[in-house]
Amino acid sequence: GSLSKDDFIRIYQQFFPQGNPTQFATHVFKVFDSNSDGCISFKEFIVALSVTSKGSLDEKLDWAFSLYDLDGDGYISSAEMLSIVTSIYEMIGNMLHLPKDEDTPQKRVRKIFMQMDQDNDGRLTKQEFKDGSKMDSFIVQALSIDYDQSKIEPKKS
Repeated sequence: GSLSKDDFIRIYQQFFPQGNPTQFATHVFKVFDSNSDGCISFKEFIVALSVTSKGSLDEKLDWAFSLYDLDGDGYISSAEMLSIVTSIYEMIGNMLHLPKDEDTPQKRVRKIFMQMDQDNDGRLTKQEFKDGSKMDSFIVQALSIDYDQSKIEPKKS
C-alpha cells in the first residue's frame, strides 16, 4: 500500500486538531516521498520514520535540512525558513506559550538567522544549519531520541 498526500494530511489533522497542519504536512510529505511519485510507499515511510525516530542527531538534522531546503538547492533561504516556520505556527495553533522574541514566525526566523547564519549571506548551508541547531537546546531536545514532552511548557489558558 501507499499513502496519498491527502491521507497524510488527514493523519496530521488528527494529531493537531487545534491548528491547521495542511502546509506543514505537505512539506513533510515531499521529504517522505523520496522518489517524488506523489505517494509515500511503505518503504519510503519506514525509511523516513527510521531516520526521524531512531537516527543519530546528525541524521535527523540532515533530514530536517532537507525539509527546510524547499527548492533543493543546498541552502535554506530566509523565505524557505519562513514558509516552514509559518506552517509550524499554523499547525500548533495556541498550544505553546512562545517567548516575546519568537511569538511570530518572522521573529523566530530572524532569531534563527542571527544565531545560525555565520557568514551573514542570508542563507544557511547544511553545516551552518547543523551547527546552529546543535547550539539550540530546544532543537536538540526536540530531535533527541529520549524526547520528553513534559519538558515543553504548555501555554497557560
